[in-house]
Amino acid sequence: MYYKIKESLMPCEREQLKDGDFQYVAVVSSEQWNKEKEFFDLGIDLEVEIASILTTHGEANFDSITGTFDIPDRKDFPGPDLQFAFVLDEKGIIFIDDSEAAESMVKTLKDTRKWRFPSLERFIYDFLDLIIKNDAQLLEDYERELDKMELDILNKSSDISSERLSDIRGDIRDLGIHYDQLMDLGEVFSENENNFFKDENLRYFHLFMNRIARLQDSAVAVRDFTMQIRDLYKTNLDIKQNRIMTILTVVTTIFMPLTLIVGWYGMNFRYMPELELTYAYPVVIIVCILIVIFLLIFFKKKKWL
Repeated sequence: MYYKIKESLMPCEREQLKDGDFQYVAVVSSEQWNKEKEFFDLGIDLEVEIASILTTHGEANFDSITGTFDIPDRKDFPGPDLQFAFVLDEKGIIFIDDSEAAESMVKTLKDTRKWRFPSLERFIYDFLDLIIKNDAQLLEDYERELDKMELDILNKSSDISSERLSDIRGDIRDLGIHYDQLMDLGEVFSENENNFFKDENLRYFHLFMNRIARLQDSAVAVRDFTMQIRDLYKTNLDIKQNRIMTILTVVTTIFMPLTLIVGWYGMNFRYMPELELTYAYPVVIIVCILIVIFLLIFFKKKKWL
């Protein structure tokens, strides 16, 4: 797919890219790139292996900027990332993608963006902005979910999932790493080492980096919140365990005197005068009941029950 950067993205034929009176966007597969890279005359022999892409980064070369995108799927962080490469110069940007992720994003911009002052810099800004478009809402949703977890813990709810808490923390960690990489990419663009971009348009990259910085701050806050919830959850579990241990200790203490009585009168001595008394059995029962009542009252006053 080939597009002219006009007031909006306008589809065109590959041969029209040679006209030189406009900047362009191209989306090709790795196979197409290997066949057509000489056509773009970028002065670089870039071999792309999509499967080996692990990070989002950019690199300024002598007469081009190359890099890769590794974008976490916001709907399924543990799942496979969206991965594709790019190469650009002052004439345009080429996405090398076998997954159709870049093509889908470019088509979205084609259908939704119109520019008063079209430029390659503005397209790149909108493309990068599309990657993080819903992240502020995503972080807010995570924060609300954590708020609910906190209330559930304070209300002694048993529906808290420590696994879900770990998942959120992992998602935020992945987002934080992704933001760091996007920030580095934005710096490569804003440095404009090869003078591909107009000075007045560098503000787009600064604006993008400011957005990334705010998202990083929000992600750090949510990550810290998950740690607080985890500590609160652990404290709540410790309190429950201590409560259980207290009850077990009280029960053991109550029955300890009764065990002593049972053990005492269970001895097989021949001469035990109490064994011959008429009322020995009910007396022992009454004594046991009184001991239990006394201990219950004692523990209640001590607030151990």
